[in-house]
Amino acid sequence: MDKVIDIEERIPTLRERRRKRTNRKFLALLFIFLLLLAGLIYSQTKYSKIQTIKVTGEELYSEEEYIKASRLTLGDSMWSFSEDETGEAISELDWVDTAKVEKRWLTGVEISIAEYPPIGYLETDTGYQELLANGHAVALPVDGVNGPIFTDFVNQETRLELAEQLQELDAEVSNLLSQIIVTEGESASSRITLYMTDGNEVRARLNTLAEKLAYYPALIAQLDDGVKGVFDMEVGITFRSFDDVYGPPKEVSEDEETIEP
Repeated sequence: MDKVIDIEERIPTLRERRRKRTNRKFLALLFIFLLLLAGLIYSQTKYSKIQTIKVTGEELYSEEEYIKASRLTLGDSMWSFSEDETGEAISELDWVDTAKVEKRWLTGVEISIAEYPPIGYLETDTGYQELLANGHAVALPVDGVNGPIFTDFVNQETRLELAEQLQELDAEVSNLLSQIIVTEGESASSRITLYMTDGNEVRARLNTLAEKLAYYPALIAQLDDGVKGVFDMEVGITFRSFDDVYGPPKEVSEDEETIEP
């Protein structure tokens, strides 16, 4: 019987290569084992848990409200949630425009909020609510009114149309708005009456408000000093003084005057 000869045993170079390959495989397996062991140990330490949650950009609601919406709590695993999915969950809040969630260092989470800006105050039976640029009325009490008041905007359609129209106005005109009242209809084309801070009154259609009010600064510049009245912008644009619309102010005689006790 012929004897089988191991060539690698006869050739030192081939034997050395086989030894190096074996060593590399062993080191690779050892590295993977140590990596898994380190991950297991890390997952059991406080350095793999959420230790801080920071919220920025919140104004309408408290930090706690946004943390609750994120469904994150201190002590949760840093790797148990998706940043994008958590941000989308917060963005579902009616008053939130965008929300971004980021993991910071090893144990921190930062939530950046962009709320819809307020455009004025919705008048209700119980008081006022802030109305936001997306037509959402914030269900929170307000300490005071510092902007235009919106009356009889009873449904979401009119509120949304109002918000879209106001966003198209220049600041010069927006700053002149005191109150807007729906006088007829409950749709985007409802008739509305505006009371301006300069003392004038405007009658218009809701869905053409921005288009028509763009002419307002030029129109009032043509009025004589002290003249106030009603601008009708429903179809074209006309102006009538208050005397023409409501009649001249009634003069009160001394006999008609009442004296407060």
